[in-house]
Amino acid sequence: MLTNMPPEPHEKKHLSIKSLLGYVRDKFDLIPQESRHSDCASLSDCLMSGLAMFSLKMPSLLHFNNHRSDEIIRHNLQTLYGVQFAPSDSYMRERLDPVEPRDLRAPFKTVFKELQRGKILEDYKYIEDRYLVVFDGSGTYSSNEIHCVNCCERQSSDGKITYHHQILSSALIHPDHKEVFPFCPEAIIKQDGETKNDCETNACTRLLADFKREHPHLKVIVTADSIHSNGPRIRQLKADDIGFIIGVKPGSHHSLFHWVSGLELAKYEEVKDGITYTFQWANNVPLNETHPDLLVNFLECWVDNPKTDKKHFTWITHLTIKKENVFKIAQGGRAKWKIENETFNTLKNQGYNFEHNYGHGHKNLSTVFTNLMMLAFLIDQVQQRTCRFFQAALKKMKTRVALWEKIRSLFTEYFVDEWADLYYVIETGKGRSKLPARPP
Repeated sequence: MLTNMPPEPHEKKHLSIKSLLGYVRDKFDLIPQESRHSDCASLSDCLMSGLAMFSLKMPSLLHFNNHRSDEIIRHNLQTLYGVQFAPSDSYMRERLDPVEPRDLRAPFKTVFKELQRGKILEDYKYIEDRYLVVFDGSGTYSSNEIHCVNCCERQSSDGKITYHHQILSSALIHPDHKEVFPFCPEAIIKQDGETKNDCETNACTRLLADFKREHPHLKVIVTADSIHSNGPRIRQLKADDIGFIIGVKPGSHHSLFHWVSGLELAKYEEVKDGITYTFQWANNVPLNETHPDLLVNFLECWVDNPKTDKKHFTWITHLTIKKENVFKIAQGGRAKWKIENETFNTLKNQGYNFEHNYGHGHKNLSTVFTNLMMLAFLIDQVQQRTCRFFQAALKKMKTRVALWEKIRSLFTEYFVDEWADLYYVIETGKGRSKLPARPP
């Protein structure tokens, strides 16, 4: 048994992993479940077991299933994740497949509510007292054989069909902070269209509608790539009082670049840390010929870093551009890389096994698992930002991958009653007694 170490008084208990998992469990309890399963593991137990699998960075559902009957694992799933009865892998798939992905939005909203309550997001305000929210699409599953009713289809020139799942992911970020806080991803489904632009555009419309409903008072600026710099999207953002810094390209925005080429643009140059930033801009220019009354502000930026190739960026924004804010606007536009580097790459390369198929199912299983993975990532990011115990353990282990391996090792070998105990042992190497005897 790991020695019990009480939390220090200054820790925000409502942001501890114990509290956050409790809030999530409460939301899972509200999801309707079929009465025919009442004598087996509850739906909440199945969802929490799935969340635990991603929280512990188990390499596969089978690996998780092979451990679930172990006395120590059962104990730790109950004390740390509130799982009363750990389901088998087949039963978990059966129960989670019909779950509506929208029913998993509430836990994300609850975690954000606790971040706001703890004033953690105050440091993330960027321009105009608004937060930066970045979104982008990513594939999560691909197969030439296994598919479901929600799979998107891609046909090659030789007629071969590839079935795949995609999500549109969004996250609250800040260029100066490592941690990102993802919102519930929006599934891109077959009905969204045949092209990437159609799929992502339609999913984005749903994502923004859900965001406005769930966070009506959160003032944000969205940054995204050029497929979203069109009239209907800009009108929607303006109507919802959502700011924007969105990429534009000469190839897809001919009239905008033609209009700007005839203007005398404002110019400014700034050097920071040996890097030269050159800006030019124009305010109040028409977006395109189709929407001549829709005025936006145009910004062009060159980044000349002696150590890398010179880079060129162009955006439109709702912000009135001037010398005093042009650098910050450009940094906000360039922060789009955070959704790729700090979110997708972390999920792919730091233990979350983002592109591994944990189970496809016949309806929603693949999307449900993706949402549980993103929820586990959100809780990890909160811990990394707010929890002294987690931070100390991470500092000791040096990398997140090493930390996940250590947590998983202790989880499978020791009886653990509290998360703080587990972090304390990792930080200090103290507090462990001999391994409990296993049944012969």
